Amino acid sequence: MPKNPNIKSILIIGSGPIVIGQACEFDYAGSQAARSLREEGIKVSLINSNPATIMTDPINADHVYLLPLEKKYISQILKEHQDAGTPIDAVLPTMGGQTALNLAIDCEKAGIWKKYGVELIGVDIRAIETTEDREAFRLKMIELGANVCTGRIARSFLEGKEIAQEIGFPLVIRPSYTLGGTGGGFVDKAEDFDRALTNGLHASPTHEVLVEQSVMGWKEYELELLRDGAGNFIIICSIENFDPMGVHTGDSITVAPAMTLPDTTYQEMRDLAIRCMAGIGSFAGGCNIQFSVNPETDEIIVIEINPRVSRSSALASKATGYPIAKIAAKMAIGYNLDELINPITGTTSAFFEPTIDYVIVKVPRWNFDKFHGADRSLGLQMKSVGEAMGIGRNFQEALQKACQSLEIRRNGLGADGRELRDQEKIKHSLAHPSWDRLFHIYDAFKIGLSFKSIQNLTKIDPWFLRQIEELIETEHEIGKYDLEDLPKSLLLKAKQKGYADRQIAHLLGVKESKVYNRRKELGIKRVYKCVDTCAAEFAAATPYYYSTFNTSQDNPDNESIVSDKKKVVVLGSGPNRIGQGIEFDYSCVHGVLAAKEAGYETIMINCNPETVSTDPDISDKLYFEPVFWEHVFDIIDHEKPEGVIVQLGGQTALKMAEKLDKYGIKIIGTSYQALDLAEDRGRFSNLLRELDIPYPPFGTVRTSDAAVELSRELGFPLLVRPSYVLGGQSMKIVINEQELEQHVVKILHDIPDNNILLDHFLEGAIEAEADAISDGEDAYIIGVMEHIEPAGIHSGDSHAALPPFDLTEDSIQKIEEYSRRIALAMGVKGLLNVQFAIKDEIVYVIEANPRASRTVPFICKAYQEPYVNYATKLMLGDKKISDFNFQPVKKGWAIKIPVFSFNKFPNVNKELGPEMKSTGEGIYFIDDLQDDFFLKVYGERNMYMSR
Repeated sequence: MPKNPNIKSILIIGSGPIVIGQACEFDYAGSQAARSLREEGIKVSLINSNPATIMTDPINADHVYLLPLEKKYISQILKEHQDAGTPIDAVLPTMGGQTALNLAIDCEKAGIWKKYGVELIGVDIRAIETTEDREAFRLKMIELGANVCTGRIARSFLEGKEIAQEIGFPLVIRPSYTLGGTGGGFVDKAEDFDRALTNGLHASPTHEVLVEQSVMGWKEYELELLRDGAGNFIIICSIENFDPMGVHTGDSITVAPAMTLPDTTYQEMRDLAIRCMAGIGSFAGGCNIQFSVNPETDEIIVIEINPRVSRSSALASKATGYPIAKIAAKMAIGYNLDELINPITGTTSAFFEPTIDYVIVKVPRWNFDKFHGADRSLGLQMKSVGEAMGIGRNFQEALQKACQSLEIRRNGLGADGRELRDQEKIKHSLAHPSWDRLFHIYDAFKIGLSFKSIQNLTKIDPWFLRQIEELIETEHEIGKYDLEDLPKSLLLKAKQKGYADRQIAHLLGVKESKVYNRRKELGIKRVYKCVDTCAAEFAAATPYYYSTFNTSQDNPDNESIVSDKKKVVVLGSGPNRIGQGIEFDYSCVHGVLAAKEAGYETIMINCNPETVSTDPDISDKLYFEPVFWEHVFDIIDHEKPEGVIVQLGGQTALKMAEKLDKYGIKIIGTSYQALDLAEDRGRFSNLLRELDIPYPPFGTVRTSDAAVELSRELGFPLLVRPSYVLGGQSMKIVINEQELEQHVVKILHDIPDNNILLDHFLEGAIEAEADAISDGEDAYIIGVMEHIEPAGIHSGDSHAALPPFDLTEDSIQKIEEYSRRIALAMGVKGLLNVQFAIKDEIVYVIEANPRASRTVPFICKAYQEPYVNYATKLMLGDKKISDFNFQPVKKGWAIKIPVFSFNKFPNVNKELGPEMKSTGEGIYFIDDLQDDFFLKVYGERNMYMSR
């Protein structure tokens, strides 16, 4: 049936601040859904408290409400619309993860939707309750003829103990109504059960847990489905977990399509998925179903169903090119699949199942180093903060690309001199999965551990292990040659298995550039292929590309056709991590849109499947590739752009600046020399001295002895940090020589050959920061924010007020004046963030970052002006500061609220210091400084201060 004509206005509920278990995949889903609905002439209102996202930008919705996700604010919005004569007709809660669904259910129970005549669309509350309530789910699956694990619901400690006694160990505990596996876990021994049961009962909002048999070590699969109102089903894709049952899917390496699933088992799983989705409710939309398969018997068990857009939906969308959220939003307003067009081809029906002629590998990204003392083992509770995805023509090529995308100082899967060689440590890692187990499987083969031992310890399917073993065999072959006599066929074989030039150079003991030149001589070229949803059966209208060497080298079919338009490349920010999150994706998207407005063909390079920047309809061309030098350089060589924008993608993109400059590739906006000057504390401080701007006494050292000597001159306490890092990585305040020496030794171990900065720490100072945009001749301060917590807590972990709340007029003027002076002296073209400490009415500059900052999206939202758009046009030389008519909306204060995920690490105290630990942020508006929320935060500002 066509769309429902009664729906003219829809409210979309977002997912709130980013936490572990619910990240920017919902920003992507919500943004795509909003655009999809507006295409249909529907007015979209959106509630979300996350200021860092594209979802909450005015480009996405007719009305954006940056409000806390609470019932009272939902009522407020509905009343406001009703009073204005533009009532909201329907609410779509399936795009905002568990947060949005829980809020929608609360509003339903409170009668809010009924009171305002709002229809719930795209969701079936009964289906949600069935899938979230572990006992109801278990009974429903049995009714539908689907196998489930043996188990029962416990609502008390006593009941849990009785069930455990019945089933026997090992067991698994799964709390009801939680996200990212919170409170769940495996219990192997009776003595660990009491504590695990208590944790689970507390974690569940309904204080219920499912106690069931463990299927640890079985194979794990997911199917991503869509169903319309007429009962048409399509399977978007199958996903296989490289890691067997026992590791949360968000922490598992996953592969699409499934690699080791026999066709008969797949058909059975497919039929079961359709039966289960139909059996839990009659909603139209997306659904993710997780299965476990016994590797001995192929018996299938249903583990979990998410009757909404999920983390896997973003991955499935990027993996296949099928825009799940966009189509699900249209189905929610009444369309059936056969009435919609596939946006990728622009001509074929959306009622088809994608076919892919490549392999996708997703590898999660963790940040355990931010949580000292955290349990690093992986289990039922998700702990990763982001993910990277690699696309290749075979599993090995995709796997290497995913590893190259992680930004953990590895050049791929091994072949970089950082292998572990201790047999006992390797064996322990294989049996107890943590973030680096994948690398240790490679190391195990390299030191000669037997295939059987590796398989017994990991329970990973032999096919995957054989793929990694083959890599080691290839390396042994390469090791027999020098670069000059390395056969072309063997070099090509290595490239087809995803090896970077840098890895091959390591194996041969030569420089990366030598390998690059040699493969160019031999005519071994990267070829670009299209992600087209239909294995090239139909032409794709969406230019969405990946590279491969697995194609005919003599007659390469390069599907990325280069136009003669002037082009600009925007480098993305890679996988989310603490210190570099979704705010940089926001900046990249706005940079792309601004460059389009300025008449450029825009080319986006990024490898994060969760983000809006990797939505193929944002840029003119999307290269889903690692933001890794070799890949970036080959794309630039292919496309011949006017230049590259590096200041929007965080440290990931900035790290490319030196190489780009060295190879004579134009950096759009601020020059590499200015970017480097900001990172080089010695040169930057000389500049401050020339500009007559105060800064804390400091020095630079490269050894622990030199650090101790310098400390006697500077005086304690000292702020110790390495150069060229983001998010305060490895920053610490030390108060004596022993602490200083220990920390310097640790930094040198973690980041060898790095300059270490020692600043005299201004204890008790107030911290503030300013963001500015500049055209090189003039600068405009877009906002000054004052941190509520004292200096010493990282700016990303501080509550902050825009504008400042108790700085003197004189201090604010100095902050603005110093920011202007620095921008012009450095020749900044684009964005600049400057950090300040104010003590005894002296304003000190701590550091300057000539790039997009974490706070720019916040200021854009608070003041309702598109500063990243303006900054990009300044970078391109398309506009001057004087061309803009700045009209910020200034009313009261906007408070930035850091959000933490410490609940994932129960053994870690919430201690805050110079190293950033928050995973996301919220925004909260207040009219005056007597606001209860502000007074509470201000009263607790010293509570968590540590070092």
